[in-house]
Amino acid sequence: MTTLQYSVYVAPSKPVVSDDLPPGEARRMWSPTASTLIHGDRDAVLVDPLMTVEESRALADWVGATGKNVTTIYVTHAHGDHFFGAPAILERFPQAKIVSTPGVVPLMEAQYGPRWFGGFWEPRFPGQISGERVRPEPLGDGVIELEDEELRAIELGHSDTDGSSALHVPSIGLVVAGDAVYGDVHLYLAESGGTGRRDWLDALDAIERLAPAAVVSGHQRDGDPHSPEDIARTRRYIQDFDEAAAKASSHEDLYGAMVALYPDRVNRGVLWNSAKSVMA
Repeated sequence: MTTLQYSVYVAPSKPVVSDDLPPGEARRMWSPTASTLIHGDRDAVLVDPLMTVEESRALADWVGATGKNVTTIYVTHAHGDHFFGAPAILERFPQAKIVSTPGVVPLMEAQYGPRWFGGFWEPRFPGQISGERVRPEPLGDGVIELEDEELRAIELGHSDTDGSSALHVPSIGLVVAGDAVYGDVHLYLAESGGTGRRDWLDALDAIERLAPAAVVSGHQRDGDPHSPEDIARTRRYIQDFDEAAAKASSHEDLYGAMVALYPDRVNRGVLWNSAKSVMA
């Protein structure tokens, strides 16, 4: 029987068109974003095919260099930076299926609408995102077959957005967590109002119960170890954010408190957005 393996491609930070700058920052950047290739001897499953045409073509080149045949593209959640790049992968692997959980599929379609594509993504990345839409199939039974091994979709509910999921590879103890787990990057908490942060903590508990040996975070520094300890680090960040938000009188206060706690995390711009949204 094939022993599955995995490799991770991290697209670097890229500039964002925005004049909403955090204190002391010269320009806005997008967080580095991970795509994971899970493969056997011949075939592979690619998780989260990135966003811009340029970075997704570079990803397609990277996958092509492995010699593996991508049979399936899995999308963990409905944020466009994790799936707008799928057309470049399909150019290279036209027989690949795009799948996600039944809860994610309609939310992905909404990302192509005027509110999100026209009102958010295109203004920030003008001319950089493919206009070709991808239409995933809902993964009804939650299972992807890869060379006689099962990869299991785990529905998580809300993490940094609604309808999040992870992909579990039991045979090698791997969880590809999407944005339910972050590496050394500031968390996107702009959608965490109401019960959102508590729900995210529940999602982390669900991943932890899988007892993974390796966890791939959706946003991470290139070269970071794929450590299960990122689950606890993500949990601690959310708890610290909660505590700081309870004490803050403004988004500037909240931002400053989190920078003081996490001075070295990547991309303070996403923290600035989170603070403004939560304190609005």
